[in-house]
Amino acid sequence: MPKVVFHKSGHTYEDEVKENTNLVVRAGVRQFPYPNLVYGCGMGKCAKCACRIDRGAEHLPAPNWKEKKQLGERLERGYRLVCQLWIHHDLELTQEEAATDGGAGALPACA
Repeated sequence: MPKVVFHKSGHTYEDEVKENTNLVVRAGVRQFPYPNLVYGCGMGKCAKCACRIDRGAEHLPAPNWKEKKQLGERLERGYRLVCQLWIHHDLELTQEEAATDGGAGALPACA
């Protein structure tokens, strides 16, 4: 099972997840990384779940059109939309406070 290490606000959270796991889906059903992951729509429209991939990026698929549209040049700095990623390998990621707009786990409507 893939091991996920999640950094946020100076804290580190880690757990093993089943292969083909999406962290936003898990947080939505109150599993790791809930309540620490900030996310919004879960569809790649709001970019609230943007995280920097610190380790394991080589195992992720190329960014899709939603990530390219929402993240722009942040892609070059290693950011991805977690809602668009299905995890098959170990992954380490950081969600920075400056990149978040709301409470953890909130599901506001996205335009």
